[in-house]
Amino acid sequence: MKKIGVITTGGDAPGMNCAIRSVVRTAIYYGIEITGIYEGFKGLYEKKFEKLNSRSVSGIINQGGTILKTKRFYEFKNKEIRERCFENLKEEKIEGLVVIGGDGSAKGAYLLYSEFNFPVVHIPASIDNDIYGTDYTIGFDTAVNTAIDAIDKIRDTATSHERTFIIEVMGRECGNLALEVGIVCGAEIVIIPEVKFEIDKIVEEIKEEERKGKKSCIIILAEGAGKAENLSKILSEKLPDREIRYTVLGYIQRGGRPTYLTRKLATIFGNKAVEILINGKYGYMVGIQENEIVYIPLSEVVSKTKPVKLEYLDIIQKMSI
Repeated sequence: MKKIGVITTGGDAPGMNCAIRSVVRTAIYYGIEITGIYEGFKGLYEKKFEKLNSRSVSGIINQGGTILKTKRFYEFKNKEIRERCFENLKEEKIEGLVVIGGDGSAKGAYLLYSEFNFPVVHIPASIDNDIYGTDYTIGFDTAVNTAIDAIDKIRDTATSHERTFIIEVMGRECGNLALEVGIVCGAEIVIIPEVKFEIDKIVEEIKEEERKGKKSCIIILAEGAGKAENLSKILSEKLPDREIRYTVLGYIQRGGRPTYLTRKLATIFGNKAVEILINGKYGYMVGIQENEIVYIPLSEVVSKTKPVKLEYLDIIQKMSI
């Protein structure tokens, strides 16, 4: 293999730059030319290519976001668009591709591999940690720590004013981020998409906490389970004597300097992705399971769902007494 490409697609996640750096420098170490593809699959379709060298990725290990940029490109669902992308790769003489991104990126990578037999390796990068086959995704640890920092500050106000705070975190379809944040921030209630919640039960839990002497309360709400503003209005009606406030953390969870764990994971994943391409192992995702690097067939990644740790809800409830 003489030339490979690297691309970041879907939503950005802290650590993507670390992964890009690792891919680029590993390729150069093995004497392979490396091409950066800008703006995700859209850039692949529009042929936004640039040859990268070691200096191209200098000073980015501590930066959030992605220097290669990323854009949503729903047109990639069309077969003719994917055919054009494949032709562009061939015209550019790119022989293998490293795709860095979330579950949608994994599906796109798998389509390039399964439809055109094109050598592809996927690196999981998502703040939701919702990708099957890996214990952790690039960016998850950073997003959790960003949320923790914000919620710790909010708790100061919640305690001082004896308020109930609803804090909406990211997690459109998966509650992993909310669960991890909730268990380490001392949240009294965590609401996730995977478990249907009953408003009356939440009201009763808050009343029970008050009977025990708790005057403040932190509720973590994954965005896929509802909107903090709506829940705030409902709880205010049902608990007129309580001060209910809400905060939406939003996109601050996607940004910021990647943590130690994120940087380490991204560097190792990037290195291994290039090495398995060189060794002829295609159509895989690089992941980590029980602290060991693993290679999961993309066919499994895109067809299976990563379970959430529902037992955390039980622990959170026990810790809230």
